[in-house]
Amino acid sequence: MVRLKEKYLKEVQPKLMKEFNYSSPMEIPKITKVTVNIGVGEATQNNKALDAAVSDLTLITGRKPLVTRAKKSISNFKLRQGMPIGCSVTLRRDGMYEFLDRLMSIAMPRIRDFRGVSTKAFDGRGNYNLGLKEQLIYPEIDYDKVEKIRGMNIAITTTAQTDDEARLLLAEMGMPFRK
Repeated sequence: MVRLKEKYLKEVQPKLMKEFNYSSPMEIPKITKVTVNIGVGEATQNNKALDAAVSDLTLITGRKPLVTRAKKSISNFKLRQGMPIGCSVTLRRDGMYEFLDRLMSIAMPRIRDFRGVSTKAFDGRGNYNLGLKEQLIYPEIDYDKVEKIRGMNIAITTTAQTDDEARLLLAEMGMPFRK
């Protein structure tokens, strides 16, 4: 079993049950999915930029990304409907726990001047969004082969009803929130 999933079942669930006085174990919030997204704006001029982002995301998540396409044309950006402009991966079950474990224990400590992630990035329904400025914090990425530093968005979707429940859930799982 994945280390973070084991921690959730043995430590986090009982603590949340006691903290919020749930009547049923099914009410306890849990993480349902993690979506990792890289937007590649320069893919309109340079097709190789998208290929590099896809290979980086494949190395980081261990899954093949879905290439996202433009929903509508925007002439100022020289963008037509249907053009590839990014890539994303949705992780669930064990892959999600394994990715979160690597993010919190290996990648985040490698961020320069890291003081913790913001506690204000919740959406009001218990979901958390996190932006990373560079993909180099992952040990899987070879520094010499990177053409351009790209950021990525990580959206953590939970079953929590409020932000407080989700904040406690993520804090207990090991998310390094800013004090």
